[in-house]
Amino acid sequence: MEMPLFRFSHLRRLLLPRTPILRFNQTRLVSQQESRLDDAGPLACHLASRSVIRFRGPDTIKFLQGLLTNDVRPLVDIGRGGDSNTSFSSSSGSYLTAPNSPFQSPSPRYAALLTPQGRFLYDLFLYRPPLPEQKLNQSGTGPGPREQEDAFTLHADVDASILDEILVCFRKYKLRSKVDIENVSEEFSCWQRFGGKLSENEPIQEPEAAAVGWGGNVDQSSMSSVHASGEGWQWHRDPRQECLGFRGIFPSNIIPPLVEADKEADEQHFLLWRIERGVPEGSTEIPKCEAIPLEYNLEGLNAISFDKGCYVGQELVARTHHRGVIRKRLLPLIFTDDSGKELAQEVSPGSEVVDKHSKKKVGTVNTALGSRGMGLLKLEAALKQPSTLAIKDKTDVRVKAFRPEWWPSEWTQLQELQSVAD
Repeated sequence: MEMPLFRFSHLRRLLLPRTPILRFNQTRLVSQQESRLDDAGPLACHLASRSVIRFRGPDTIKFLQGLLTNDVRPLVDIGRGGDSNTSFSSSSGSYLTAPNSPFQSPSPRYAALLTPQGRFLYDLFLYRPPLPEQKLNQSGTGPGPREQEDAFTLHADVDASILDEILVCFRKYKLRSKVDIENVSEEFSCWQRFGGKLSENEPIQEPEAAAVGWGGNVDQSSMSSVHASGEGWQWHRDPRQECLGFRGIFPSNIIPPLVEADKEADEQHFLLWRIERGVPEGSTEIPKCEAIPLEYNLEGLNAISFDKGCYVGQELVARTHHRGVIRKRLLPLIFTDDSGKELAQEVSPGSEVVDKHSKKKVGTVNTALGSRGMGLLKLEAALKQPSTLAIKDKTDVRVKAFRPEWWPSEWTQLQELQSVAD
């Protein structure tokens, strides 16, 4: 009897190295209308550019709280409305925890580690993994054993290209802290779920995706039911912005829930999705030891807490924030010719953006994919209309910078007032 195709595909993906089903070369991907991604979805991709490290030990929260830009203390919350001494219950009464029963898991935190001078080093997403008591025990007769204090664990999604460097850096700060820092990239993988249909602020058509939720004060996106694996691993709303969809860490030997064979996309699709929204990620797009966090919009991406207390590099961030004026920011870009036709593969990272009339430098392209890119530009010149930006030494390549929808209005108020005055 012939094995059904979908079963064979699922088995092949479990036994063989993961290869994205939708794979386009870069030129083909971006030569088509990028706006098609707004109509596509939901799409999901394995993030090969990211790796997973584990922090484990009783000093984990204290250790990270003194290093990172964001407040990580909410990750102590184990969910279901209580501390470790409180029995779990729902509004309808007590019930037995099961792998696919709803429970609250702390929302992931996006944060950065800075140099002592306040420059960007690394970004990371912190997750609290499912607790044993939130799953059934091996016999299936009751909840698992409670987590021991010395086993408090957080997983971090980090830049894979500099994984060893990140481990060395965190271990350097460890000193006598009771926390173990391990590379668990062989055990876990990072995934992203995105697409236009996941970005709309209206009910999602798929019942399973709708179950992921649209949170208010409670992060319904971290509720598991049909969208959680048997091990309790879940999709979470991307902590940076809703428009980015859902993100999660999953065991490498399973396929995440809601990922279908015909919807597993190449990671280039998600890179394009981020570029169009002006969202950088990793130490290539946010230059290590150079980038000022606020110029790369990290406060708007929920990576910085201004009331958490001291952390490495806080002084520059606080001073820049309270000064209130940031004249350069990372912006999404479109590269066109004089007639407005988009030009693919004409611009590379590091290209200078200039005013085509004055020839003065406005900024630099730091990421480019086909006809789209991101660049750190002076806001006054970048948002001026009509656009007079071009690539240095390629005067036939025009640059259009635009303000992402998720930006707070106060970021561009000064430039808008100057434009009205002119």
